[in-house]
Amino acid sequence: MSESFPRQKAATRSFRLGVPRNFSIKPSGDLILFLRTASGRAPTTDIWLAEKTDSGWVERCLVESASLSMGGEIPAEELARRERMREVTQGVTAYSTDQEFTKITYALDGKLFVHSLPQRFGEAVALPTAIDTGGGCIDPRLSPDGGHIAFVHAESLFTVGTHSQQVTRLCGPAEAEENVFWGLADFAAAEEFERVRGYWWASDSRSLLVERVDETPVDLAWITDPAHPLKPAREHRYPFAGTPNAEVSLHRVTLAGDINEILWDKNTHPYLVTVNPRGSAPTFSVLSRNQQSLEIFRLNELTPTSIQIRNEGPWHTVAHGVPTLNDADQLIEIRPLDNLFRLCVDGEAVSPKGLQVGGVLMFDGDITYVAQSETTNQHIYSLGKGQLSAPKKVQSVNSGVRKGDLLLLAHTDFEHTKATYSLYNVNDLGTPEHVFTNNAESPVVTPTVTVVATGQHNLKSAIIWPENHRQGTKVPVICAPYGGPHHARVVASGLSFCSDQWLANQGFAVIVTDNRGTPGHGPDFEYSIATDLAKKVVHDQVEALTELGAAHPDLDLTRVGIHGWSFGGYLAALAIIERPDIFHVGIAGAPVTDWALYDTAYTERYLGLPAENLGGYQEASLLTRAHKLERPLLIIHGLADDNVLVAHSLQLSSALLAAGKTHSVLPLSGVTHMTSQEIVAENLMLTELDFFYEHLR
Repeated sequence: MSESFPRQKAATRSFRLGVPRNFSIKPSGDLILFLRTASGRAPTTDIWLAEKTDSGWVERCLVESASLSMGGEIPAEELARRERMREVTQGVTAYSTDQEFTKITYALDGKLFVHSLPQRFGEAVALPTAIDTGGGCIDPRLSPDGGHIAFVHAESLFTVGTHSQQVTRLCGPAEAEENVFWGLADFAAAEEFERVRGYWWASDSRSLLVERVDETPVDLAWITDPAHPLKPAREHRYPFAGTPNAEVSLHRVTLAGDINEILWDKNTHPYLVTVNPRGSAPTFSVLSRNQQSLEIFRLNELTPTSIQIRNEGPWHTVAHGVPTLNDADQLIEIRPLDNLFRLCVDGEAVSPKGLQVGGVLMFDGDITYVAQSETTNQHIYSLGKGQLSAPKKVQSVNSGVRKGDLLLLAHTDFEHTKATYSLYNVNDLGTPEHVFTNNAESPVVTPTVTVVATGQHNLKSAIIWPENHRQGTKVPVICAPYGGPHHARVVASGLSFCSDQWLANQGFAVIVTDNRGTPGHGPDFEYSIATDLAKKVVHDQVEALTELGAAHPDLDLTRVGIHGWSFGGYLAALAIIERPDIFHVGIAGAPVTDWALYDTAYTERYLGLPAENLGGYQEASLLTRAHKLERPLLIIHGLADDNVLVAHSLQLSSALLAAGKTHSVLPLSGVTHMTSQEIVAENLMLTELDFFYEHLR
């Protein structure tokens, strides 16, 4: 008997185990480092290298985490950092090299390791050196010249000489200071601006730019585990919408111990969004509280010089790799112009019209970037060579790493459930120089996806039918949106629809619609949800479903369910409350139920400050409309969730109970926002299936 898809998905952690990732290309182009687990079910990540030979590239393991681990305790700060990065593996989850790839450093179970990298093909791998840091090592990074390693420990930033192994505390909180830490990203930056680092080496290796965070002003929340009443609650500083954020500052810290703050007006621009020490000069950017004003600074020694202020409404979209100065001292940005996100050099748009640019991969010489030509596609482009990925006409999603003429390309499409990782020379994109081994398992289901555009807003929807569906047979429908900003579900990736296909095979048609506010359609489409997180998203789901039902009579619109997680959970609950005539049963996983309970940086971007838009917060809240529930609702939430706190679901349940509305709640003990535990992940799928069977069959 073959294994079920829920069991397989849980055991492979959504098929992320075994996938090569975190690629780094040596400047000389003859060595590539990356991470990978040994199989599609091995949870421990190892460091691998690929070496160039006369006959091709050869892969071999550099660090086998399991054989090196001594079972040390991972610091709580590191666990929190991994939660922000959605890291699902153990072992070595990150590494750092010097500029010329002579050394590598990494942390394993809180211990610091360093050793030399092979400089010739076949050269024996040096044994790692464990450096005594007192334990609790977080985010170690080599200086560009390889002479020192910086790392975070006990709220402070330290360095250690790679030859002397002398450990020095560079900066940290004063003895009387509480709730202060150095060298780690603040919560808002890590969770909402995708900046997970808190320090950066200068190019000359003699100093670092270091973030200092004071969380004293931030409200104190508590993460408890009621299933273990003897276990104490955990403190968690959480910036609820409208409340104070952490106080953040940036400092230049020298190896000699000099500490100087880099000043900007934090009253007008409190968010430190990006820091880039490379290019013609280091740069950093800061954002106003309403996220409509971005100021970009060049850093000359200790003096920041404002080189640009960008005022964008209704908010400034933060993108990967920008803003920055290239080696020619040109400012590289991505700006909303003519309803397109355009790549700009010194203020002038340089990307072709028709492309929605999403981020910059390389800005040395030939600028390389990712962009969408159609909403389901993402390709890699360069200013000098045009489209680099999938030059043939194929619907696909592509990302990668470029160094010089080498492009490491990650590619997936509708026809495949397993991504390929190929190395190309950008001067010859026909045949890859090497295809990296992908140990991920192939799902036991193969999705068949039909993409349809509907309505005046050209909404993209994916329809997934049961694999044995016979035309003329009506089937109940399950909608599976995310629906929130920064994440589109209808993309050219077969793996993205495997769970939907499994659910469809149980006797449903699954529909996934990207409503207004999701990325890929341009600024107007994304910005249309400003001050309104409720009405338009539900309207678009209903409009798409209705139009699809008219075009496909086999969709039984008298039996419609909806489910989702996070924003998708919010949307699922919102939809069945607002439109019980359309949606007949809903499952809300980790839903935001009251936006005043969610964090500042995300919520205020779309709804503003609560004091200035109280009506908008009430309109977007599920609590104020709990009395309207008429349909079956299952609420699922992890009790250890530090992103969408379980208070959201508990307050919704209380409001529903007060209104006399029957509903179901499934609390998940010890589970965070990721639900990575195997037994939980498997049985959640089966529980949801049973709930839909009960109410739709």
